[in-house]
Amino acid sequence: MRYAKRGRLRFTSHRDISRAVERAVRRADIPVAYSAGFSPHPKISYAGAAPTGVASEAEYLEIGVNRPCDPHRVRADLDASLPPGLDVLDVVEARDSGLADRLEGSAWELRLPGVDPEVAAKAVEAFVTADRVEVERLTKKGLRRFDAREAVLSLAVQEGAARAAGQEPDWPCVILRMVVRHATPAVRPDDVLTGLRLVAGFAPLSPPEVTRLAQGPLDATGEPADPFDFDRVGGNR
Repeated sequence: MRYAKRGRLRFTSHRDISRAVERAVRRADIPVAYSAGFSPHPKISYAGAAPTGVASEAEYLEIGVNRPCDPHRVRADLDASLPPGLDVLDVVEARDSGLADRLEGSAWELRLPGVDPEVAAKAVEAFVTADRVEVERLTKKGLRRFDAREAVLSLAVQEGAARAAGQEPDWPCVILRMVVRHATPAVRPDDVLTGLRLVAGFAPLSPPEVTRLAQGPLDATGEPADPFDFDRVGGNR
């Protein structure tokens, strides 16, 4: 299943989203399968979830069921049972359980209000021409230092400037678009912004509006393709 996380729901934690999905599965009467053992739980697994505070048009999960289901019916019933802002976009019958392995990279859009496009372009140029850009981030394993440059397949300032949401028409808003390969530790959009600050002193005054546009297997152009293509064509790789 592919779903979107929009509007105020982008601030919802992954734990709260999983609770909402479990409630929606019950309301929609989806014949979900349960694990064995003393504490059975519904077989719902999540792949490549976006961080809290980030909007997304490409979140993925798998639901194990105990009998065949019509994907179109599942999509409609689940979408009607979820709160507005968690929107089910696509459901397919899985050919195997390898969905997480297909999510090789993500495309991101960052809207940066009040930023001069020329300043942003110079910072992006400094980043993409650097051999290595080391950043630090606190992870579950403690403070980690890693290269934020290697995982970034593309990074560019989109042509033209869009007005920032809620701002006056003459208030500029730069749009950065990037494709990042999934790695360990994961390189997130905020890591790239940290890298831009380190290599070019680029430090927007307002927090960015971050949206994941897509995630999936990386095609020949370095863009994420639809991870459901494998299921739709009958499992032919």
